[in-house]
Amino acid sequence: MRQIVLATRNRGKVAEFERLLAEYASDVEVLGLTDFSNLPDVDETGSTFSENAFIKAREVSAFTNLAAIADDSGLCIDFLGGDPGIFSARWSGVHGDDAANIEKVLAQLIEVPESQRTASFQCAVALHLPDGREIVQIGQLAGRITLLPRGSAGFGYDPIFQPNGFGLTLGEFAPGEKDKISHRGQALRKIAPQIGEFLESRQ
Repeated sequence: MRQIVLATRNRGKVAEFERLLAEYASDVEVLGLTDFSNLPDVDETGSTFSENAFIKAREVSAFTNLAAIADDSGLCIDFLGGDPGIFSARWSGVHGDDAANIEKVLAQLIEVPESQRTASFQCAVALHLPDGREIVQIGQLAGRITLLPRGSAGFGYDPIFQPNGFGLTLGEFAPGEKDKISHRGQALRKIAPQIGEFLESRQ
């Protein structure tokens, strides 16, 4: 079975990517960073989602000598000038503290009316192969920030993000249903057919 490394230690993201990739390349085994105990942390020094995705994909591919796919995504709130953006995972000052990040965003919007709570989730997914070939695809999901968190599914800001045209937050979506509309799902569906082609042409 062919292998590809997903540049994340987040088990939720691994499962999400695996489900979506299986639609296009079912013979590809997805590995996560937890499968490589001595792999060093990658510093995300880019100024955009695409730059950070490429940084991670290139470094992981170089270390493992396998094809690597990485994503960088975040919540962009119009009222906050696009923040938290690339700093979404550490908006509260502690990386990966979902509850604290949500609390800070809601505090920043506490008196902001519903009409001004527009936002979007944005995601860049980058693929890098050891031979230097690489591509990136972008996904975006528009919506608004709710007054209070709803739902316990998903991760990150999902419980306070309600996509346009839906009455549920992403935290209330079943995993498979979220995949169909999510920013990450959009980007992966764009890149997934190319993943199979890239790996096939390398053999």
